[in-house]
Amino acid sequence: LFPATAAVCFIGMVLSQTTPTPAVMNTTLLQSTTGLTPTPVILSSTTLGCNEFNVSTCESCAPGSQYDNNTLLCTCCSDPGLCIFPGACLPCKKGFYQSLSGQQECLPCSRGFYTNFTGSPLCHPCPAGSFNNNTGGESCTSCSPGFFAAKQSSTSCLPCALGNFCNSSSCTQCQLCPAGAEALQTAAKACTPCRPGMHKTPRQTLCQICNSGFYQILWGQESCDICPENHYCPSPDVNPILCPNDAFCPKGSTAPGYCMETFFRKAGESCELAPVTIALLVIGGGVALLFIILLILRRRREADGELTVARAPLLHKERPQGRYYGLPCDTEPVYAGW
Repeated sequence: LFPATAAVCFIGMVLSQTTPTPAVMNTTLLQSTTGLTPTPVILSSTTLGCNEFNVSTCESCAPGSQYDNNTLLCTCCSDPGLCIFPGACLPCKKGFYQSLSGQQECLPCSRGFYTNFTGSPLCHPCPAGSFNNNTGGESCTSCSPGFFAAKQSSTSCLPCALGNFCNSSSCTQCQLCPAGAEALQTAAKACTPCRPGMHKTPRQTLCQICNSGFYQILWGQESCDICPENHYCPSPDVNPILCPNDAFCPKGSTAPGYCMETFFRKAGESCELAPVTIALLVIGGGVALLFIILLILRRRREADGELTVARAPLLHKERPQGRYYGLPCDTEPVYAGW
């Protein structure tokens, strides 16, 4: 009978101590665990109320909870972090955790982490596609369309780069715009088609202008068309223009090609000499030939004249009467002998 009576008395005292007044309970719930400065009053077993408990059975607060300095169930124990039984400890509130046992306070979750239930022994990383930039977070925020978070525990979302887009929330990566479309701004939610005169392949980031001699008159095209034969394309965003009759327009022409006026004329797919050009060439050739003939004749006449002078004898010259070198003046002349 004695053990039974003692057990009933002990249960009655526990119930009287674990039923705090509303004012005390409200104060405990409204206090932020980050602002707690545990200054428990350590009461001995002889203090009024504590001698009714068996303080030798005090246990450490379990992970996910903290020491409660507002109840005798904890303050009657000798060391902070110990309570009569673990259920008397305060559970960590949302956004806070405690991974160790026998601790006086809970810790806030770091940025990029969260916990959405009380009594958590650890914090969870924000999944990819979401972020949390505050400590003590109870949840994570999904990335908005046009933004992404590729890794866990992100503290912010990044905007999609040029040429990429994301049209939904919680994107883990942005997608490259499909062929014939582009995104001209960062954080794009959608792509716009390429304009006429431009094109884009699936692997390109932005639309490209058609090369010279090519054209494209439609929106959102993957490639450009070459300007057809007998047409020319002065601009890549207009239809090919028919080539004039007196001009040449091979495939890929940007402008018509003409033969040189006056001297040439178009003949099929090539240029030929005009009649006036042929006449001028004949006349010019004849004049040149005549000049060469006259030059040759003149050189020949000069050569013949020089040879005649070289072969002529010395001319006889009259000399005065008398003797020269012991010979009479009427002596026959002496030839040079050439």
